[in-house]
Amino acid sequence: MADRRAPRRAAARVERGLSGEGELFAPLAEAPSPADAPLADRLRPTRLEDLLGQEKALDPEGPLGRMLARKRLASLILWGPPGSGKTTLARLLAKAVDEPLLSLSAVMAGVADLRKAFEEARRLRARGRHPILFIDEIHRFNRAQQDGMLHEVEDGTVTLIGATTENPSFALNAALLSRCHVVVLERLSPEALDKLLERAEAHLGHRLPLDPTARARLCELADGDGRYLLNMVEAIADLPSEPVLGVAELAEILQRRLPIYDKQEEAHYNLISALHKSVRGSDPDAALYWLCRMLVGGEDPRYLARRIVRMASEDVGLADPSALGLALAAAEAYERLGSPEGELALAEAVVYLALAPKSNAVYLAYGAATRAAKEKGSLPPPLHILNAPTALMRRLGYGEGYAYDHAAPDRFSGQNYFPDGMARERYYEPTGEGREARLKERLEELDRLRAARRGEGS
Repeated sequence: MADRRAPRRAAARVERGLSGEGELFAPLAEAPSPADAPLADRLRPTRLEDLLGQEKALDPEGPLGRMLARKRLASLILWGPPGSGKTTLARLLAKAVDEPLLSLSAVMAGVADLRKAFEEARRLRARGRHPILFIDEIHRFNRAQQDGMLHEVEDGTVTLIGATTENPSFALNAALLSRCHVVVLERLSPEALDKLLERAEAHLGHRLPLDPTARARLCELADGDGRYLLNMVEAIADLPSEPVLGVAELAEILQRRLPIYDKQEEAHYNLISALHKSVRGSDPDAALYWLCRMLVGGEDPRYLARRIVRMASEDVGLADPSALGLALAAAEAYERLGSPEGELALAEAVVYLALAPKSNAVYLAYGAATRAAKEKGSLPPPLHILNAPTALMRRLGYGEGYAYDHAAPDRFSGQNYFPDGMARERYYEPTGEGREARLKERLEELDRLRAARRGEGS
């Protein structure tokens, strides 16, 4: 059996600063990438001014620009889509402030790797340096791993630079996020992609055999992802100079080489739609298939967990009130177990939701009530349901005439709880599916009692 610990040994590394620290970790040399390295590595910028498409993040008047001006970085979270230059920016920032860079990948690293990185950081701090800990895909760390970094970030043992494609508000602990400045990197603009294409051609030593429309289409296919553009360039770099390709010929060539699934491309949205609608359509087998397609394709299980919770509240609702709790439990189970064990909890939730009775009544009711609140949101509550803690409020009629429902017949007074002057409206219409059948009967009984109470009071 292969040693599953092997990737862990290569997960942590240090890029040496000018002083040559980093004996604990294998140093990364500053020499050019070998000729057989991927084109994206060979074209990785070595100066901040060569980084394309991130002028806003590097604005000299912005937070990051001011940090660079004083040669001291605060802890950062680099948030941006794939291929926007997060890893490159982290390396260039460490180089700009002349500090050693400890590097980890959250996909492969664990608690032991973090401990080793902190030990190395303390050794560097003892020499008067301010080591930078770069964690790629930081959103892959679970909450316990993120909490484990708080002390070292707080006391200055390391300056953290985390890279993530996920919204930090959802993917990172609030405590960790509060200690970091979020730098938003943008998808590369068409102009930036065109410049990157020119750099690739200069490196290759020849122009690609593309007519102007095919050239523009190549940049469109990259969809803001510089690495993806360079991968496509490699796919056609060895083509002869003739014939020159148009859009149709380019599509035919790339169709055989493009990835089957990319989290930021159309397939991402198509597959999550297929999963959601399979659950809504009560087909557990199809739902499992689409779930596994996304997991095999590299989708972040946390994203799937969030969508599964949404399915429970939107499509099952009160037809089975336990569905939401089970979906939340599955999301929590993944956080506790991580990959690959945690994915089974997501599969369990998907099957349960697919087989559960369905109702979108709460979803529709919420939308209707929201629209009413926007249209009539300034109306105050009726006086009889307001508390009257002072004599003035009692004189003004606060709480006057309130009927305590627990003391009323059937524990139901039938009083009006809508604003005065607003006609009573019905938002929630239970479907009669599953548990909602009982809720529907209850609503009908309450309507009868309400009408009777009004008759008694007239």
